[in-house]
Amino acid sequence: MTRTKKALVAVAALLVAGGAAFVGWMGPRNVIGMLRYDQREEGRLKVGDAAPDVELVALAEGRREKLAAYIGEKPLVLIFGSFT
Repeated sequence: MTRTKKALVAVAALLVAGGAAFVGWMGPRNVIGMLRYDQREEGRLKVGDAAPDVELVALAEGRREKLAAYIGEKPLVLIFGSFT
């Protein structure tokens, strides 16, 4: 093998090892979730539109509730983001 091929094989091996270490650190379930659900696309909602009736999950209790159950009683603020 030439020197260039050896260098390419070494870089490829490092990338594979780094990817395996990342999956091991994050957990395969989290990596698959990131790849599957991180499908960023611009939505059609505009300011003033009614919120879609989505199902909310309380992570601590595992309880599921519909957003419509909270609309209308008092002002509702939804904050989305990554806090990690």
